Amino acid sequence: CAALSGNRDVARHAASEVLVRCLAQALGRRPVLYRLGEPDTSFDEKWLIALARSLKTGDEASLTFLLHSRVPKHARRNLLFLLHRVVDGFSKV
Repeated sequence: CAALSGNRDVARHAASEVLVRCLAQALGRRPVLYRLGEPDTSFDEKWLIALARSLKTGDEASLTFLLHSRVPKHARRNLLFLLHRVVDGFSKV
């Protein structure tokens, strides 16, 4: 699986694709994601950004709250794995 690649760019790109494809399954519905450059941000995008930020900064309380508020227990580990692979390469989230 490319998400497990030793090349960080390949792994991050693959994890991003899998994350977007599997987000609907984790949320139990299709997320609203706007195109790049749109002036508005959807609730789903804001939630995902907040989740990524809490993961990146180590804010366990916020991470737990955000994750438990929308993602069933069986999907949490995979979602966090993918999101962690995505945010690892960004200095600013």
